[in-house]
Amino acid sequence: MTDAPATPYLAVDLDVLSRNLDNTARWARERGLRLRPHAKTHKSPEIARRQIESGAVGLTVATVAEGEIFSRAGATDLFVAYPVWAAGVRGARLRALAQGVDLRVGVDSAEGAQHLGIALAGTSASVMVEVDCGMRRTGVAPGEVVEVARAADRAGVRVAGVFTFPGHGYAPGAAAQAAADEAVALAKAAELLRGSGFDDLEVSGGSTPTLAHSDATVLTEVRPGVSVFNDAQQVELGTCGWEDLALTAVGTVVSRGDGRFVLDAGGKVLGADRPGWATGAGRVPSMPDARVVLLSEHHAVVEVPLGTAVPELGERVAIAPNHVCAAANLAREYVVVVGGRVTRWPITAAGANT
Repeated sequence: MTDAPATPYLAVDLDVLSRNLDNTARWARERGLRLRPHAKTHKSPEIARRQIESGAVGLTVATVAEGEIFSRAGATDLFVAYPVWAAGVRGARLRALAQGVDLRVGVDSAEGAQHLGIALAGTSASVMVEVDCGMRRTGVAPGEVVEVARAADRAGVRVAGVFTFPGHGYAPGAAAQAAADEAVALAKAAELLRGSGFDDLEVSGGSTPTLAHSDATVLTEVRPGVSVFNDAQQVELGTCGWEDLALTAVGTVVSRGDGRFVLDAGGKVLGADRPGWATGAGRVPSMPDARVVLLSEHHAVVEVPLGTAVPELGERVAIAPNHVCAAANLAREYVVVVGGRVTRWPITAAGANT
C-alpha cells in the first residue's frame, strides 16, 4: 500500500462497506420498509451520501450538532431520534436546522413538547413520540403516547409518528425477543394515536442486531446504524461474520512476549465500550482465538492461546473495535484503500455531541 499512514488509524474496506450498504438497502426494500440509517455510527458525509444513493430516504442523527453538520453537507431529510430539550440556544439551533431540512425530532414528555412547539413555531418540522419497548432508557410506556402527542398538538407542532429503540437486543440470544417487544409496543402506541385522531403515522424502529427480526407488518421505517461497518460485538452476537467487517483499527506491535503482544491502538482509538458478555475489549479478525484483554489509553494487550505464533515487533495488525460508533467518534478521518492507494474521508461529525 502506498502512502501508508502512521498507526493507529481507522481503516475502511470499501468493498465490504459497499456490500453492507447494498445488503441493508435491499433488505428494507424487499419488505417495503423505509430505511433511515443512523449516521451517528459513521459521522461521515461521504458515507451518508452513499447511504442515500443506495436507497435510504434520509438520515437519523443523535444530536442537533450532527444534524447541522449533515445539513451543511447536503442532507435534506433528518430525524433527531432523541428527546431534545429545545430550550435556550439549543432551541434556536434546532429552529435554524428546521428551516433548511425536512426535520423530525423525538419527544417523550409534555414539557419537552412545549419547548419544541416554541422552538419550531412557523416551521414544517414535526415530532415523533418515543416509546420504551424494554430498554428502560428514554421513551414513555405505549399507553402514555396520547398524552405526549396531545401536548405537541397543543404546542402547534405536528405529530408524525412513534419510534423506539430495541436496545435490549444487544445481548446474546436477545435479538428476537427485543424485536417482538418492539413490535408489541409500537403497534399499541400507533393504535392509540390513530384512535385519538392522529393519522398518517410513521412507525420507526430497528437496530443492527434486531433488524432481521423486525416486524414489517407493524414498522414502516428502520434505523440501523452499526450495520454499515459492523464490529466485534456484532460478530459475537452472530449478527454478521468476520467477512462483514468494513472497519478496523490498525495498530503496530510495540511489545511482545509468550502468548501476548501489545499494539499502539489503545482506548483512545478503540473506545472503552465493553459489555459484560463480550469476550474481550476488541477482537483480531486475522486471529479469531485472540482476545484484547486490556486497554490502556495507548496500549491494546492481546493474548493468544499457548503455542500460537505472536506477530513480530513493528508488524501491523487490524483490530475490530467492540463498538464501532465509539471508535468513530474518537477519530478524525477514515483511511480508505482503493487500488492500492490511500484516500482519506473526514469524520466531520466526530465530537458533535451537543
